[in-house]
Amino acid sequence: MSYQRLQAAREKTVGSKQTVKALKKELAKLVFVAENADKHVIDPILAACREKKVPVVKVDSMKNLGKACGIKVECASAAIIEE
Repeated sequence: MSYQRLQAAREKTVGSKQTVKALKKELAKLVFVAENADKHVIDPILAACREKKVPVVKVDSMKNLGKACGIKVECASAAIIEE
């Protein structure tokens, strides 16, 4: 379910730095975080999501999240900007 929604999004961020930027600008509507990502990478994202009241979807792996984003490398987080 969650990967299809990310793949279908018209606009999204890929990667932790871009996701944090989108959260700070209040553009992110839904954030995806890989469960196997390092805590020091995803903890600031989760904190920003709580602060901005943005829902979070935890996905199984960085590899699958990267694939869902259309990139050939692993990805710790992504966000939907526009569906």
